Amino acid sequence: MARAFILLLDSFGLGSTPDADKFGDVGADTFGHIAQWAQQNGKPLALPNLEALGLAAAANLATDRWADGFAQRDGFAGAYGTARERSTGKDTQSGHWEIAGVPVDFEWGYFPRSIPTFPAELTEALMAATGVTGFLGNCHASGTEIINQYGDEHVASGLPIIYTSADSVMQIAAHEESFGLDRLYALCEAAFALLKPYNIGRVIARPFVGSKGSYTRTSHRRDYAVSPPAPTLLDHVKEHGGEVVALGKIGDIFAHQGISREVKGDGNMALFDTLLKVQAELPEGGLAFVNFVDFDQSFGHRRNVEGYADALRQLDARLPEFISQMRSGDLAVITADHGCDPTWTGSDHTREHIPVLFFGPGVVPQPLGISGIFSDIGQTLANHLAVTPLLHGRSLL
Repeated sequence: MARAFILLLDSFGLGSTPDADKFGDVGADTFGHIAQWAQQNGKPLALPNLEALGLAAAANLATDRWADGFAQRDGFAGAYGTARERSTGKDTQSGHWEIAGVPVDFEWGYFPRSIPTFPAELTEALMAATGVTGFLGNCHASGTEIINQYGDEHVASGLPIIYTSADSVMQIAAHEESFGLDRLYALCEAAFALLKPYNIGRVIARPFVGSKGSYTRTSHRRDYAVSPPAPTLLDHVKEHGGEVVALGKIGDIFAHQGISREVKGDGNMALFDTLLKVQAELPEGGLAFVNFVDFDQSFGHRRNVEGYADALRQLDARLPEFISQMRSGDLAVITADHGCDPTWTGSDHTREHIPVLFFGPGVVPQPLGISGIFSDIGQTLANHLAVTPLLHGRSLL
């Protein structure tokens, strides 16, 4: 029997795609620019375990150049390639769903960059439904910046902070103690119901703590997401009798469908600890899917190049722990859902290739080329687990 693992490095892109001009992202390169910055600042981005799996070689397929400081050209331990997204956006849901076999071929709804960004009829309906008397923000913004900008006023007035981004999303931030976590969740649930006519993908609850201009988001984030429009790899595995374990925000992204068990973790390293525990107990025929969100929310969106580089080093250093626990019949893939180049302008995601690094006891090291759809990843895992084939993609192994 077989088991499968998806290790998703949220936002870890490998260079802009041919259609990046539609998104203003021509030249974006999350991995390449981090490696370049690290080299120029005397802190080479040494990622020996990812490099051995073929990371730099995959990036070379995407960009036709080698990342600074990466010298391995052969003798890889994994099957390596890269993939381009078929979905029309560069958002979290589209990337994850497409990996799992369901590309998003429709257009999400988005909010304009005008201020206020949310329609008056929406905010008025939300106030009427919840008793909230007003909102702060109501614009496109970085989540950490807007919390510090409006945190004091929020605590004093009790008015929640609402904002959006280039994603199809409404985010609502509130102080866990002065506003209340349950009250924030209820507000987000009401917003999610009201947003259905707008075709918005998610409402995200963004709780924070702190005082006097110094605020920190907590791990009690909750996403309210629409359901995938068709069965995903997760549904197929579960229907076939396999256990599907969602780690981090995976459960929220898939609207809790096709999932047997959800496990949370506060930060990349806590999630890696949890992944190792799940790996030790996952039964045959099971699938574990983990999203390492810090790369995106803590470093990519914040345009923190050094922090992103350090987080990559930390994860790379722990990969041998995971690899040493792999059993015969296990197949794992390291991938991403989009890019979020920390050297790029603004604070939004970037339209980039993603890594496709398959490894495990039975994997034959080989180049896999460039996939034209993320779903090749899910189809490969569906084939490995011998479950119903997905509607999209082809097996790469």
